[in-house]
Amino acid sequence: MKMNILLTFNKGYLKQATVLLKSILHAHPADSFDVYVMNTALLPEDYACIEEAIAHLNQGRLTLHDVKVSVEALKDAPITKRYPKEMYFRIFAAHFLPEELDRVLYLDPDLVVINPITGLYTMNLDGCYFIAASHVRKPLETINAIRLRMEEPGPYINSGVMLIHLDALRKEQRLEQVYRYIEKHKNVLILPDQDVISALYGRYIRLVDPFIYNMSERQWIFNKGRYPWLSLSWIRKNSVVIHYCGRNKPWNEQYFGKLDMFYKHAQRL
Repeated sequence: MKMNILLTFNKGYLKQATVLLKSILHAHPADSFDVYVMNTALLPEDYACIEEAIAHLNQGRLTLHDVKVSVEALKDAPITKRYPKEMYFRIFAAHFLPEELDRVLYLDPDLVVINPITGLYTMNLDGCYFIAASHVRKPLETINAIRLRMEEPGPYINSGVMLIHLDALRKEQRLEQVYRYIEKHKNVLILPDQDVISALYGRYIRLVDPFIYNMSERQWIFNKGRYPWLSLSWIRKNSVVIHYCGRNKPWNEQYFGKLDMFYKHAQRL
């Protein structure tokens, strides 16, 4: 099977993106991938480094596509130090990726794939723009709805793993609406990209199990006593994505937790 993957990163995340790609190839020995990298400044030598590092696993199954996004393309977007232009890449992916793509799976570079992502990639997209997981419980969902001035409480997603319905967004998404929302609510936005996606498209979001598709160290720490079934062996067998969101990164010496074992395994591949 061939899958479309979207990444957005700069030179600072070159190593981590390479580890992610190795993990994808390792988890899918019979599949192939078109990987679109939305960026502003990556150079041919950066891609050459990645291709060299994954060559032993790749064998022609994964193709990297450079998707340059200029500042001019986002000239009307509210951009500050807190809201860099890269924030918009995943929100506006439908407007920059090839028109023949109907769906793409967005992945943050600070994660690894430990089991096949085929189940998520092939989900029915009828009626929704995004399929993603949420890391918040109902009470916080209500608080977020009030903070973001949502008409009614809806899902608040983690935007690190999202299946994006490109066809639907090309038809319905208006860039000006996103710009207006950010300008109007900029003082209450905390995690801007997922704030914006959750606020504007909540009714068009389908949720998936975070323990399977967006497993994090925080979820492990807070829930291992709550759910008797949640163990490292369960994660190894059932979780698809391990997401190192927040500041607790496995490539830092200060990392604490257990799930760094999956990153280190992918790193050694």
